[in-house]
Amino acid sequence: MRTRGRGHIVNISSVAAIAPAPGSGIYSATKAALSAVSVSLAQEVAPMGIWVTNVSPGSFRTELLSEQSVRRTERNVDDYAATSGRTVTGLLNKDGKQIGDPQKAADAILAAVDADEPPLDLVLGSDAIARTRARLDRFEDDLRQWDDVSTSTDFTI
Repeated sequence: MRTRGRGHIVNISSVAAIAPAPGSGIYSATKAALSAVSVSLAQEVAPMGIWVTNVSPGSFRTELLSEQSVRRTERNVDDYAATSGRTVTGLLNKDGKQIGDPQKAADAILAAVDADEPPLDLVLGSDAIARTRARLDRFEDDLRQWDDVSTSTDFTI
């Protein structure tokens, strides 16, 4: 890509990187790391004509939640039943019922790659959009409410 002076890198992250659910900490952390790498890499390769798009899909009807993919420990801790336990049970009950169409996701990714100005971040699925907006709203609220405290940490000049 550097030699040609053009190209496009597509990294598949997850909405969990933006808006983690209870019980998804390790998965969400790995996807958040990939998202951060994508943002940094995009800045590094842009002068070479290379684009980077970080795709954050929501729930798509793939094999991700099937019995062939999901591995759980045998031990459950009752203290987490209402938080991560509920999330895991909900996910397992979604297998084959996810809202997202994988073919439509692939088409959306190809449309982004073919765009004159591809997005750095591409959030896919109405569920992912809703979770992202809720997380961004909370983030904005925290920034606004804690602005004075945050800015008070600078040296006084």
